[in-house]
Amino acid sequence: MIDMLLEPWQFGFMQQALMMVVLIALVAGVLSPFLVLKGWSLMGDAVSHAVLPGVVLAYVAGIPLSIGAFLAGLFCALASGFVSDNSRLKSDTVLGVVFSGMFGLGVVLFSQIETDVHLNHILLGDILGVDSSDIVEAAIAAVFVLVLFVAYWRDLMVFSFDAEHARVVGLPVTWLHYGLLVVLSLTVVLALQAVGLILGLSLLIAPGAIAHQLCDRFSHMMATSVAVALSASVGGVWASFYLDSSPGPTIVVLLTIIFLIAFLLAPKYGLLWRKGYQA
Repeated sequence: MIDMLLEPWQFGFMQQALMMVVLIALVAGVLSPFLVLKGWSLMGDAVSHAVLPGVVLAYVAGIPLSIGAFLAGLFCALASGFVSDNSRLKSDTVLGVVFSGMFGLGVVLFSQIETDVHLNHILLGDILGVDSSDIVEAAIAAVFVLVLFVAYWRDLMVFSFDAEHARVVGLPVTWLHYGLLVVLSLTVVLALQAVGLILGLSLLIAPGAIAHQLCDRFSHMMATSVAVALSASVGGVWASFYLDSSPGPTIVVLLTIIFLIAFLLAPKYGLLWRKGYQA
């Protein structure tokens, strides 16, 4: 049994995948509760899809793909906010238009270049193909994001629960808003390696959603979200070794299973728990 648990980690590419997925899960697990409480699930989806043209243009320019992805994601987030503030349209409508337009542009650009990068690696992730430079980049981004959260987590918590209250008590709401967008864009770039564009939203939202079902206090929600993200990410990479499946979708399947269990069985808020209590 122990040999079966440890066998995948004897290979160099699996060890690198493990290091990468732990870094990504830590950041996604910390960010996820803020996105869930803030109601930014669609924003996460928009940024995840919007990075594709940035990836393609970065490839053409010969610069790191992560830089292009980050700039494209940040542009999408800022452009959506600008259009929402200067039109009659609601934010979800604007996000739907912007992220679908950016994703379509990315696909068109991708079809016009010759590259050995397979589109599936961008859409579904390629965690088994990371190298030491990718891990170093991810570590730098992860440390930057985690330091920001440690420094401003109380302000971000108040902002996520009630932006108007945060404004009344004198918090820099505008800076917190755009700071959270920057962190979201960075996290999407990290998640790109693990689960790709299509499935990135799950890693951003599911841990926080699961924790929200299980916890009442924010500190407990944060710890649970990180634990869920780490467990599903490491477990997904490990299971993909034996299932001969892509790690990204396997991670997302595990997150979905955990969410369904929490939805049904979570104390106080689970569906079956509430039904039994009412009976």
